[in-house]
Amino acid sequence: MNNLLIASGVAATASALALPAYSNVYLNPEFNGANYGDSYLGGTLTIDVGYEGSSGAYSYYIQGGPALVMPNGTDNEVEFAGKFGGAIQASENVSVYGELSGITGDELSIGSKLGLKYSF
Repeated sequence: MNNLLIASGVAATASALALPAYSNVYLNPEFNGANYGDSYLGGTLTIDVGYEGSSGAYSYYIQGGPALVMPNGTDNEVEFAGKFGGAIQASENVSVYGELSGITGDELSIGSKLGLKYSF
């Protein structure tokens, strides 16, 4: 499974580097770990390729790729993760943003985020 993640990461990196003319394409490797109290629960390493854009007050992105899920004390698994989201500039100092994400596994897990950003 680790070989699949490495191969997918190499392919994603090569794809992103082969498209330098597309400034809206990006590579986003990310590690997310979790603790509960003093206990380390595990983590997930994602290697996403994404696309972002904007028009006026609106911006958006979509990204996805392989995810190495590494729960503490059990076997690692390779899944697929992705997310998309965007933001609206509501005023000079305020933007509203949202995101919908998901990862495969025994069951599809979906997460969401909605927020407000105030710049001083």
